[in-house]
Amino acid sequence: QVQLLESGGGLVQAGGSLRLSCAASGRVFSKYSMGWFRQAPGKAREFVAAISWSGLDTYYPDSMKGRFTISRDHARNSVYLQMNGLKPEDTAVYYCALSSTVAGNPLEYDYWGQGTQVTVSS
Repeated sequence: QVQLLESGGGLVQAGGSLRLSCAASGRVFSKYSMGWFRQAPGKAREFVAAISWSGLDTYYPDSMKGRFTISRDHARNSVYLQMNGLKPEDTAVYYCALSSTVAGNPLEYDYWGQGTQVTVSS
């Protein structure tokens, strides 16, 4: 079984930054890609970013490009999401997830963390 644990969420003012972390542990076999999603109350889960096993390929929806950056550290089995220029509409629970492929579709992901709350005040 694979466990994913997110951290780094919190309350920040509009225009501020946060760095989310996600640590993977457990029986992680083979090469895997990682992704970040978010879900605001009453809304569907939304794709934020994904990164390949090598870290050379990253994937963002157009709405996230330029403000969010995904990265990973194999030595720590971790993936990160640097978020800059935060807006109130970025308020959501942010989830990291593990997949065998770089994808924006949440159905492609096999394991999910519990999520970390990000709240952006205006």
